[in-house]
Amino acid sequence: MFGAITGGYFLRRLVASIVTLVVVMSLVFLADRQIGDPARMVLGTAATEEDVLQLRERMGLEDPLWVQYQRFLVGMATGDMGDTFRYGISKPLTHGAELPDSRKTLPIAMERLPATLFLGGTTILFSILVALPLGIYAAVRPRSIGDRVVNVLSLAGVSIVEYWFALILILVFAVNLGWLPTSGYGTAANVILPALALSLRPIGRITQIARSSMLDELAKPYVTAARGRGIPVSRISWIHALRNAAIPIVTTIGDETVNVVTGVIIIEVIFGWPGIGALTVDALAIRDVPLVEATIFLLVLIVLTVNLVVDLIYAALNPRVRLG
Repeated sequence: MFGAITGGYFLRRLVASIVTLVVVMSLVFLADRQIGDPARMVLGTAATEEDVLQLRERMGLEDPLWVQYQRFLVGMATGDMGDTFRYGISKPLTHGAELPDSRKTLPIAMERLPATLFLGGTTILFSILVALPLGIYAAVRPRSIGDRVVNVLSLAGVSIVEYWFALILILVFAVNLGWLPTSGYGTAANVILPALALSLRPIGRITQIARSSMLDELAKPYVTAARGRGIPVSRISWIHALRNAAIPIVTTIGDETVNVVTGVIIIEVIFGWPGIGALTVDALAIRDVPLVEATIFLLVLIVLTVNLVVDLIYAALNPRVRLG
């Protein structure tokens, strides 16, 4: 029975995620058709109308919109988001020229996926390891000096703008002190500054929610009874109360993971991090429509996967979610 309920719940959430993916990408498809003529952008202003028309035909842009949309949906289902219009093409395009070095967009984006997942995963893991102890510490000692310090720090974390903080980190730790590199990828030193810049808000939000949820839970009668039996407060907090207070904390962690995925775009650009976010900015700069669609497709897929995992954790923590 439990397996059937869990399987049905998972199937419903999976179908909802797929529908959301199609809707979001359909909006991206329509928006991309409004940013200008990709063929004109590829050939430049010196190209003739005949050259532009022929290149539009080769790109499939002369097909009716519904035909392009149908091809777009099939491409999403099969993992073929089309060829890049400009990215990585070494030769200027001219009338009748072939595209010998043109590449599929989704593999290009997939090459950047590990870097983005590494940065995002490091950020969230670091945020959880810092925020949970801070939140529980403040909840166990309400209205103490430590609680007030935690409240001030968490409020500062959610208030400071990420890109401003990233520039401050570069100025202090890379330029002035010379301790860490300003950009690059491949070593532990490279990930420290971008992860710190991204983790400030998640640490603040998770700390606030953990403190609030744990305060409510620690005020319940079973906690008072456990303390009366001599059970250490640390054991009550980490083993009993934390599990019961976990749903709002898990919700916040899921929301902040999504915020990290969206915030990673500007941070990757600032730190020269070779991830999907930086590739999205590059694709937008050169108006490479298929590449923009491929990068956004992966970013949306990451967000929906995070939301699906959070929903499954809900079901594990609260059986009423599965029944509902």
